[in-house]
Amino acid sequence: MPVEPAANDLLTRNPLALLIGMVLDQQVPLEKAFSAPLDLVRRLGHEPSAAELADFDPDALAAVFSARPALHRYPKAMAGRVQELAQLLVRDYDGDPTRVWTTASSGAELLKRVGALPGFGAQKAKIFVAMLGKQLGAQPPGWREAAGPFGAAGSYLSVADIVDQDSLARVRAYKQTLKAAAKADSAAKAAKAVKAVKAGKPVKADKAAKA
Repeated sequence: MPVEPAANDLLTRNPLALLIGMVLDQQVPLEKAFSAPLDLVRRLGHEPSAAELADFDPDALAAVFSARPALHRYPKAMAGRVQELAQLLVRDYDGDPTRVWTTASSGAELLKRVGALPGFGAQKAKIFVAMLGKQLGAQPPGWREAAGPFGAAGSYLSVADIVDQDSLARVRAYKQTLKAAAKADSAAKAAKAVKAVKAGKPVKADKAAKA
């Protein structure tokens, strides 16, 4: 990961820290999300267990996340999400994060388990399954299929493929391509709508706008 060595070390040897980084990897830069687990450790003075975070006073945990510099753009909400993650790990996996993947009998089961974790949507679940298979050796039968395009060998699509500066650059280039394509598509739709208005034709409301 493109973070300081101590943060990388924590992510490598502490599965709970890795899960927390994945949860926080939204609406903030990659570096911010995956540096946060180490920042949390430094603020607490030790590496917390899932059981400790599950039982933590919610307001106190939110305060830890919110202390400047905040651990996330939305520290209070993310503190709650991390606590929900810890509570699920305690309830369903005896507080051992590795049991999420070491006891999964198939890629499909693994994807279902990861997708049930707080903070993991459908795409993030596939990305994490890909990361588990590519970087952590968790490869139950069918894991590549479960991970979708993110599980493909030799791909540079997500954080699952980042192992050095070169792979980081490739993943970022891919994401920039996606953003450019989305921007171009949005511009094309807007131009089409303007043309329709000028022609006096009714314009259909965008589904997102309706929602």
